Amino acid sequence: MVTSTTSTTATPTPTPAPTAQSAVNTATQALLEGLSAGSGVDTGTLVTSLVAAQFAARTAALKAKSETLTAQISGVATLKSMMNGFSAALATLVKGGTLQTQPSSSNSAVLSATAISSAKLSNLSASVTVTRLATAQVARTTTAVPAADRATSLDTGALTLSIGGGEGIPIAIGNGSIDAIAAGINAAKSGVTASVVTDANGGAYLSVKGGTGDAQAFTLKGDATGSGKVDISDGATNTSLVSTAQNAQLTVDGIAVERASNTISDLVDGVKLQLNAVSTVPITLGSTTPTDALTQAVNDVVTTYNEVLAAITEQTDPITGNLRSDPAATSLLRSLKALSSKALVGGAVSGVPRSLSEIGVATNTDGTLRVDADLLARQIAANPDTIEAMFAPSSSNVFSLSASLTALTTSATSMVTGLGASTTRYTAAVGDVTEQQDKVTDQSAQLTTRLTQQYASMNARVSAYKSTQTFLTNQIAAWNKSS
Repeated sequence: MVTSTTSTTATPTPTPAPTAQSAVNTATQALLEGLSAGSGVDTGTLVTSLVAAQFAARTAALKAKSETLTAQISGVATLKSMMNGFSAALATLVKGGTLQTQPSSSNSAVLSATAISSAKLSNLSASVTVTRLATAQVARTTTAVPAADRATSLDTGALTLSIGGGEGIPIAIGNGSIDAIAAGINAAKSGVTASVVTDANGGAYLSVKGGTGDAQAFTLKGDATGSGKVDISDGATNTSLVSTAQNAQLTVDGIAVERASNTISDLVDGVKLQLNAVSTVPITLGSTTPTDALTQAVNDVVTTYNEVLAAITEQTDPITGNLRSDPAATSLLRSLKALSSKALVGGAVSGVPRSLSEIGVATNTDGTLRVDADLLARQIAANPDTIEAMFAPSSSNVFSLSASLTALTTSATSMVTGLGASTTRYTAAVGDVTEQQDKVTDQSAQLTTRLTQQYASMNARVSAYKSTQTFLTNQIAAWNKSS
């Protein structure tokens, strides 16, 4: 299943920002109420309203810009996530091998087969008979070393390992004990390995094993001063061979061949053979086209494509899209829409499809895709190798859907020209807005301090005037009463 995962969050309904005029109206009303109040002007409310009026337009503009940038950063993150998810999901599907024609064996207990990556196997047909399996040379010491003597030297002298008659390899034997000799053989990393096996009575035996095939036969000899307890060679009396090194023998379409390993990748083109047993009758190799997997893959790609397209279309809507002016987002939309008609295999052979549109992926009037199931089935039956190649990148086809989508995603998310650059640009703009908002906050604080001082002084004078007025009013009243 080709799917990309994105997260969605509910967009809160924005609170309308105060306008300059509304702030002025509030301040004016507070002033009128304060001047008519018997207790004097409410300078706290008045100053707050006047400061808000002074910076209302600028504050509202910065708030709107900040919200826009936040939406743009979120939109970019959504598109990057969807494209990376789409590309990664398809790459994982392709690497899984389920979209590749698989070899089949008439008897996997004798001979199993797997496809080599990017192989074309739709016409595979071969007959294989296994007459002998490849074996490795295994030798062991014949005399057990008692548990009490495990740390005692075997007195072998210097040991030399030779593989396939090649140049001798000196083996470090440490204190000469059976454990030290095994460790020295393994430390040489020659392909010959050793282990110490303990029997039911606690006696220790040295077991030495080489690689499979005739050329991996080995000897392990001590020098003339040793007793030769670990001498592995023709005629040795202190060791015995458990098995000898032999090549596998088999016939492929009547031709006798030998190989050093039971895992063979160079006999049948595009197929790795695993020899499991000797056969008495020929084993037939064929191939099975993954019709259902290819059909499902095309449908999954179309479904995921439509989800990604919907997200990009929403973000780049010329009226409501948060990224409608973002060059990386609009470029991504154009590139994505061209994907269905892009050549996904090289060359141009009459009657052989090269694009998704030619195998049954049609474009609707709104730009979304749909699958023509009948046409897709006919194309898979007629051109399975080509359709497999459309999905999987290989040395012979660098135009595959997986490669194309990976390249598109890399370009779209680029830190230089893609959505990565957009994120950098918007993030920098958020920093600028934050600096401007900080300046407005500082200027508001300064104006608040200044107006508070001014209106406090005014309020004191008004209070004094009112006190004098009250005195005069009372005095006049007294005079009038006395007369």
